[in-house]
Amino acid sequence: MMRSLSLLSGFTALGGVLGCDSCYGPAEPDQHVRLVRRMQPGALAADYGPDRPLQWGQLNVMHTSDTHGWLAGHIKEGNYGADWGDYTSFVIEMKRKADCMGVDLLLLDSGDLHDGTGLSDTTKPNGEVSNEFFVQNTGYDLLTIGNHELYVSQVAYLTFNNFSKAWGDRYLTSNVEIMNPQTQEWEYIGRPYKYFTTPHGLRVMAFGVLFDFTGNVNITRTTTTAEMLKKDWFNQAIATCNDIDIFLILGHNPAREGRRGSTFKAIHDYIRNFHPDTPIHFFGGHSHLRDFVVYDQSSTASESGRYCETIGWFSMSGFNSSNSGFTGPANPQATIDSGLPVQNPNRTATNNSASPFLYSRRYLDWNRLTFDYHAPGSQNPVGRTRRLAGLGISAEITAFRSQQNLGKVYGCNPKTYCLSCVEVTHPDSLFTFLGDSMGQIIVNKTRSHIPRLHISNTGMARFDLYKGPFTYDDNYVISPFPSKVVAIMDVDWKYAKEVLANMNKRGAQQGRRIEKRSVVPQIDRIQGELCMDPILEFGAMGEKVVKRGEEIAPDGGKRRQGALNAGYRTVDDFGTDGDDTPHKSREQHELPPFFEAKAGFPSQGEEPLIVDLVFNDFINDDIILALEDMAPERNYTAADDIVPYMTPNYNLQDFLLPYAEANWQKGMPDCKDMPSE
Repeated sequence: MMRSLSLLSGFTALGGVLGCDSCYGPAEPDQHVRLVRRMQPGALAADYGPDRPLQWGQLNVMHTSDTHGWLAGHIKEGNYGADWGDYTSFVIEMKRKADCMGVDLLLLDSGDLHDGTGLSDTTKPNGEVSNEFFVQNTGYDLLTIGNHELYVSQVAYLTFNNFSKAWGDRYLTSNVEIMNPQTQEWEYIGRPYKYFTTPHGLRVMAFGVLFDFTGNVNITRTTTTAEMLKKDWFNQAIATCNDIDIFLILGHNPAREGRRGSTFKAIHDYIRNFHPDTPIHFFGGHSHLRDFVVYDQSSTASESGRYCETIGWFSMSGFNSSNSGFTGPANPQATIDSGLPVQNPNRTATNNSASPFLYSRRYLDWNRLTFDYHAPGSQNPVGRTRRLAGLGISAEITAFRSQQNLGKVYGCNPKTYCLSCVEVTHPDSLFTFLGDSMGQIIVNKTRSHIPRLHISNTGMARFDLYKGPFTYDDNYVISPFPSKVVAIMDVDWKYAKEVLANMNKRGAQQGRRIEKRSVVPQIDRIQGELCMDPILEFGAMGEKVVKRGEEIAPDGGKRRQGALNAGYRTVDDFGTDGDDTPHKSREQHELPPFFEAKAGFPSQGEEPLIVDLVFNDFINDDIILALEDMAPERNYTAADDIVPYMTPNYNLQDFLLPYAEANWQKGMPDCKDMPSE
């Protein structure tokens, strides 16, 4: 059972009952602003925010995806320092503004709610408490499932029994089912589709489609998009006699065709056979990037980043009595809050479009300056019930972080190591650091005299490691996957030294050779259920690496480099003006699938005769396939040759905390006396 959140119980219904107190400013005057606690304790604030209003259309959507447990915000990054309570207050105020203008504002999420921070991952099953924070007050209109809800049986059942039930017909899983342990029958985890009418008359047909995912635990099953399109219920839904003004396709599914297995374009093409002109918009996820894609003159797709760094904004106009049931204004024209006229969407999807529809898109940084700029007063006045709802959630998050000891400091990291801003072998690379720390801490004392070659997938790490306090939470942020540490002992060095190159040439194995178990309800963690995630990408369309200091202002002009923080600089099908707050770029490098580190080798530089090949069990298949190439006569197999290297349950979340205690100035909880870099 999900636990009761006592501080929030009084605010649950606020989002749906708040009226339009005033369209010209805050509903109540700001009071005692100095008393309002900002974000989570210790969280950094943004240095600057946006400087241009959003474009409001007849249909407006705020979109999130791949939140991965970051509901406390980014404690160490001001660009994204707001927490889920701050966001909730923003959402409630934005919905009030939409009501004032007589237009629709929908809130959507594309899945992947955990595997990323201690807030979500220190419970069993993970997400048990963080899911509750997600549910409270935010008022999502449509949601769908991500692949991270499907790796572990306990998590899948938590999603089915609790999260899906909390959202009812708003939670859509058009191609994902689960074995119901009570009925022993397959059931959709959510609903396969939803047909509804918005408050202002738009008739919507919505689906929630996961990419063609095959790594799920065996008490769940995913249907490929190609097979889903053949289903009777799907064809009946799109051929309904009910009028459809717009299709909204929500999915944990990349927006851009050809990226990481996206299936959206296939859905688009199929719907176009029946509805050649009806607008379609896709809201994607999984790629951890910001993107906007044009499919045709009335079909577009959005993706809204990752880790509570981005809120995607989409708006469109062009609905009228001849093409829809929309009952609101042609374009919102009220003067709201700031006293400035409302701006409206002004772009056609294509240059030669004959469609009546106009669009806008924006990517909002997740901080309180952003929230307060676009929804003035949503972040400050303690006397407003809208803000109080968010403050209640913030307080609950603070209390739970304290309960789980997420702020406990294990050492003071003397420098920053980045995931992809340098080459993987660079001294400042996170993977150089991880290799060194694995070599120091992951040592089987009975075999310490045998040199070790540590190999891991780069997907085992998820985020930069910042200079300063290294906390219990950071351990989950850097490496959220408890993949077990295993080994093949006494491998001939002449073979072992070629394994990494072979694996990187072959690429990560997408179809794991994991023995399938009988389909029976189970709650035990099944080994090998973990995934490898992509690195952060700042320009969805860019093929070249963007160098440091190169930035584009919203008006296309150059800004002083010193005035901007590093962050997203997105290029998409609408150009370079999508980022709500301008930033200078960070250099990004493509990561190989795997990396290695040597430990215990002869100090003279001599090559050993044999080594222990040490790795995490997620890459068992990759290791075996490489050794099959290197040494076919040895006939290596996972069953016969792979054994635990430390204790049977020792995993990749077990080495960073002892490393920090041993190397990073233990006993300096505030890290104030650290030398500068």
